[in-house]
Amino acid sequence: QVQLVESGGGLVQPGGSLRLSCAAPGFSLEDHYAIGWFRQAPGKVREGASCISTDDSSTNYADSAKGRSTIYGDSAKNTVYLRMNSLKPEDTAVYVCATGRDIVLAPNWFDIWGQGTQVTVSS
Repeated sequence: QVQLVESGGGLVQPGGSLRLSCAAPGFSLEDHYAIGWFRQAPGKVREGASCISTDDSSTNYADSAKGRSTIYGDSAKNTVYLRMNSLKPEDTAVYVCATGRDIVLAPNWFDIWGQGTQVTVSS
């Protein structure tokens, strides 16, 4: 089946950390050039967080994610992860992963999208 499944979201206090997972039960992520993470908060446009090429040659981070986020993959598990540290209330959003044709953090470069996982940063 052609699907992406995200997990790892939840409620976390400001300053806390989460690790999000993006898995593809029905196909190999390596069949695509890149995997990206995007986020969308209520009333806001979707914005890119981070992206990685599936050959591990390139990564890209949004300014808001630089210095406190790490994207990496595990080919044996066919999964890409996004570790987020020092979380802030403004990080609250639905986080979705997608397969892409480049590592440019723009949604139009990506084609297969997951349903998303909710991240809520609140005390």
